[in-house]
Amino acid sequence: MAKIKHIAIATQDPEKTAQFYKEVFGLREIAKINSPGASGFHLTDGDINFAVLKFKNDATAGVPQGKDYTGLHHIGFEVDSIEAIDKKLNAAGAPIRDDINDALGLGKNKSSHVNAEVKYSAPDSVIIDISETGWAGTAKHPR
Repeated sequence: MAKIKHIAIATQDPEKTAQFYKEVFGLREIAKINSPGASGFHLTDGDINFAVLKFKNDATAGVPQGKDYTGLHHIGFEVDSIEAIDKKLNAAGAPIRDDINDALGLGKNKSSHVNAEVKYSAPDSVIIDISETGWAGTAKHPR
């Protein structure tokens, strides 16, 4: 069974947003992000990796509103087999997001790494991350 292990929100002020979740809910900062596609933070409650992101360009944001979007951005599922879940996603009509995968260097045929391995769209247009390796700050990768 797949398990939700990652939630990401988009914000225009990652410092302020991360501070809110740390102060109010006691989330712990495990990494600061400054990649070509986004800046922000990875926070955790020990079970779920919670990303607070400010996208730097429209391609990595991958949503119609582009890099200025704020709100829930994507949900990540840890799965036993990317190949098996890919078949289920295809059968359910959930398209792979090669536009975002290419912008981030992700994809089914890329080498595995911690955090997202491949992205799809759900019927409601929420972006879904799929990972066999899991996320930093979760049971597989505590910090």
